[in-house]
Amino acid sequence: MKISRSTGYALVAVGYIAQNYKDGAVLAARISKEYNIPLEYLLKILQQLVRANVLRSKRGPRGGFFLARPAETITLLEVIEAVDGPLMSHLHLAEQTNNAPFSIKMENVCRKATGQVRDTFADTKLSDVLGE
Repeated sequence: MKISRSTGYALVAVGYIAQNYKDGAVLAARISKEYNIPLEYLLKILQQLVRANVLRSKRGPRGGFFLARPAETITLLEVIEAVDGPLMSHLHLAEQTNNAPFSIKMENVCRKATGQVRDTFADTKLSDVLGE
């Protein structure tokens, strides 16, 4: 399994925002500077998280980003899927091999492994990784 750079940035940004929410809305520029993430790239990722109801944004002089819900209700799967789309196995080995028995078994193993990874991310709340 490979987690995209965009998803990595999303996880870092959401974690940072969750840790600093007591200070009010967090500026994207602050996250960008702190973790050396290109600002324009980060802003696009943050907007995806807003559309997915993981974050909220506020414009203006006291604006920035903050969690849309408590960290106890946001899963890592939500963050990942907000950026990269549904986490699923895209293998079509059986189709490619005219349903050879080994390929059907391989596909089932991959589907099971992907399901387990998906379940792990779904069971892990943002608050679990914050150490609060």
